[in-house]
Amino acid sequence: MLVNAIGADHLSGIEEETDIYEAFAPHVDTTNISILDFVHVPGKTSGKRPSLKSFQDVQGLIQQGKKRETKIVLRENSWSTNSPIRSQLWPALCAQHHVGKTMLDGFYWDMVNQVFGTTELPDKPIMLPPFVDSTHCLPYHLTRKGRAVADRVVSVLGYACPDITYSPTLYPITSILLHFMSEEECYHCMASLVAPKEKVFITQTKLLYEVTWKTVMQVAKKHAKSSVNYLSSLCNGKKPESIFMDWCWWILGGLPFPHLVRVMDCFFHEGIKVFYRVSLAILILFHKHATASNSELDADTIKNDIDNALPKFCKNIPVSPTKLLRTAFSIRALSSTYISRVFLKTEMLLKSKSLLSGTKQLVRSRSSDNLPTSQSQINVQMMSHTLTIREGAHSPDVRVLSMGVFPIQAIKTKVCDQDTLFTLWSWLPVRITMYQPVLLYTTEEHGCSLTTFYVRVEQHEPTLLMIKTCNNEVFGAYCSSRWYERNLKDDRGQRQAYFGTGETFLFSLYPERAKYPWVGIEGDTGLGHASELFMAADSKMITIGGGEGQAIWMDENIRFGKTDRCQTFNNPPLCASGDFEIRVLEVYGFVGA
Repeated sequence: MLVNAIGADHLSGIEEETDIYEAFAPHVDTTNISILDFVHVPGKTSGKRPSLKSFQDVQGLIQQGKKRETKIVLRENSWSTNSPIRSQLWPALCAQHHVGKTMLDGFYWDMVNQVFGTTELPDKPIMLPPFVDSTHCLPYHLTRKGRAVADRVVSVLGYACPDITYSPTLYPITSILLHFMSEEECYHCMASLVAPKEKVFITQTKLLYEVTWKTVMQVAKKHAKSSVNYLSSLCNGKKPESIFMDWCWWILGGLPFPHLVRVMDCFFHEGIKVFYRVSLAILILFHKHATASNSELDADTIKNDIDNALPKFCKNIPVSPTKLLRTAFSIRALSSTYISRVFLKTEMLLKSKSLLSGTKQLVRSRSSDNLPTSQSQINVQMMSHTLTIREGAHSPDVRVLSMGVFPIQAIKTKVCDQDTLFTLWSWLPVRITMYQPVLLYTTEEHGCSLTTFYVRVEQHEPTLLMIKTCNNEVFGAYCSSRWYERNLKDDRGQRQAYFGTGETFLFSLYPERAKYPWVGIEGDTGLGHASELFMAADSKMITIGGGEGQAIWMDENIRFGKTDRCQTFNNPPLCASGDFEIRVLEVYGFVGA
């Protein structure tokens, strides 16, 4: 019986005796769940285990917003596979990422009634949403009823989130959650995991699914170089890309359940970067094991079945869950910032070059190569049929734009006319064109002060800066990140000088119209750090773009500025003289973005 003085959620995996399956939900078949296998791994150290943290300990850290401390606890506390802690811990971890209003009790069952007409589980199989990959509907240890419950959760989620178009990992993660909680709790957790914008948990489009494996491959070439070279040498002329395409299934489909559960402890807090690290750890351990003198894996065996070499290795991984995680989190210089940078660069390369298999060639704008290659062009053309201009009662510059069911809020602008505004709108990322712009700051109404600028703008993401000079030149920048990030610190506790992402771009509207995107879209420029100096700011100035010059620089009084060519955007100076005096600065945010 799992009862002693220190509490069930402190048990180590060695102290378990008979009733070891009480932690699992009723719809789990515990027959084949391995609890103690990792204890017998050769070379495992003996001795007294440190006491494990309780749910109350972790909950206290979460409530205090101590994300780093929570991360360390989750990485270091090897709760046993059957620990009851997860029935509380996993919902609490997922709830951190919830976006929007809290779901009321009974909300899920109302949704079930709406979708199926009843809350009773149907006798016939449920037709799953089209975003599900039927070859990876992994049930793990769910019973037949448990699988039906998983089907229903995924179906309701598909109904509630119509934007999900391709998400093969969504079903397996649902199944894993159901091992430790009720159906309703599982739905709430999944709804929280698909909602965040800043942290990725579950990819929801085919493009982003491809971005992940390409990201893993790029990161592995740097941080698991020997392992990648070893695998490449055994590929018999076959490109190693085919191996990395299945990277997430090394984890979700290959690892033994005790290992997978420990990985998920960290994943529900930190996001997909945990999977990245674990996949690199698998590569490193595979290489180490395959090249060991006493290994049963030889080069010929691997060569003959190269596609299944890593999944097979994972199924019989020769290290404990603790050793796997320690290997993953001890990879040096692998920061979240670096992973995010590789991810974004890969995403933008795929978008710009239409590399995603099975998609139609994206239509390029006829006016300039600098215009976006995206569906937004079609959206804007459709919008033109319903575009209206209505003069305001008090100002001739008030314009109301509406796009079908996506109304664009009235824009008061002293910077450009409607036709120019229309061009600028076509350059925005597709998803942003669905939101209403709102004027956050203008020198005409709010004064010329950088302090006021930050107060009104810094928490909004993204923002659109439009400058009109005293010589009537009009230019600006689309800034992908919050200006508040000027205050954030890096992994060493130092304030980061530059921030932002490759979605940032510059533009000129008058006398010439042109868009200047990030140079990284076109591939590896060889410019290194200089190609990623997107945004910088402090109490004295604002800068956009860097490397041998600053594309836009403004002083603390938002009165004077200068513009040069810079390496980040490879732009010419945005006004003829290089130095400019600001007549009007307007900054727009996007409601709901």
